[in-house]
Amino acid sequence: MAKKKILLLYISEDSGHHCASLSIERALHALDPDTKTLNINSFNYTNPILERVINTTYMSVVKRTPEIWEYLYDNPKVMKSVHRLRDIIHRSNTGKLKALLDEFKPDGVICTQAFPCGLIADNKKTFDVNIPLIGVLTDYAPHSYWIFDKVDRYIVPSEETGKKLIDNGVDPDRIMPYGIPIDAKFRNSPGKKEIFKAMSLEPNVATALIMGGTQGLGPIKELVNLLDRSGLPLQMIIACGTNKRLFRWLESRKRNFKKKTVVLSFAGNIDELMHISTVIVTKPGGITTAEALARGLPMLIVNPLPGQEAMNTKFLLNEGVAVRGQNPADVVIVLEELLYNKNKLKIMSDKAKSLSKPDSAGSIARLMLEIAK
Repeated sequence: MAKKKILLLYISEDSGHHCASLSIERALHALDPDTKTLNINSFNYTNPILERVINTTYMSVVKRTPEIWEYLYDNPKVMKSVHRLRDIIHRSNTGKLKALLDEFKPDGVICTQAFPCGLIADNKKTFDVNIPLIGVLTDYAPHSYWIFDKVDRYIVPSEETGKKLIDNGVDPDRIMPYGIPIDAKFRNSPGKKEIFKAMSLEPNVATALIMGGTQGLGPIKELVNLLDRSGLPLQMIIACGTNKRLFRWLESRKRNFKKKTVVLSFAGNIDELMHISTVIVTKPGGITTAEALARGLPMLIVNPLPGQEAMNTKFLLNEGVAVRGQNPADVVIVLEELLYNKNKLKIMSDKAKSLSKPDSAGSIARLMLEIAK
């Protein structure tokens, strides 16, 4: 039997889209070690210079003028005006993409971001190619840029997300509410005592895990200072992601912190950190959200980015698995209320577990291997 070849496409190295793509790739190999995969940053592959320009512009906008991104995100007027530009970009990428497909000859394609999903969908239409295409949404609110006729299956985080796609004309039979793909290790339950010991933390003290997504965004410095000066009985784990400046700043000051504090750069053991934490203070990126749900970890949301994270926040608040602080000072007050209300923490944790879908990557991998030609 011939080995199946699966092409996985994402955009941006330091992103949830990439994390999701890697989780699915590992699941494919776990199900069938003979499966051949190719996991590519599609934007960098087709337009490396444009990718750098867009990434830099995006980060500048969300940091300095987030209201602009809020206006642009899934705005029907903007969508209509950029439709022609999108078509031009897709056509300009046709040559490189077709060469990739002709060389690798995949039996199926999985995209964890709308841009490559659109590229493949247009390629299928232009060249009359019947290759199975799966689009994997990594946020709870689907935007219009995901809608293409030639996508065979959409993987969505929840039934509610799927309904929004249906409202936009997607056939319900093409929608699978498997959840956001995360690493299989989030299904494991390692010993907490060993983790606390390895990190020199106290097992009987409330632990706040503070994160700002992969890139360590948000008012983390101010938040940490406020929490350290507060009278709250807690210890802190701060995961800085790729934010080296934040990591250096915290490292240089942690010896003066009153509370026991662990400062980490890009942490490869988020599953363990979430496993021992009492609450996570974070931005609600899709992957972080899915991982926290899998761990049954109550979320305290601060400074969500407009657009997808604002939509994620709405979903999480409505489901009762998160609370929100409007600013760092407010976070301290809300966190104090949570820590002194063990019953509420328990209810939030139980609800999070009930919403979680920790085997999403495995489900996606199984589906792909079933429908791959």
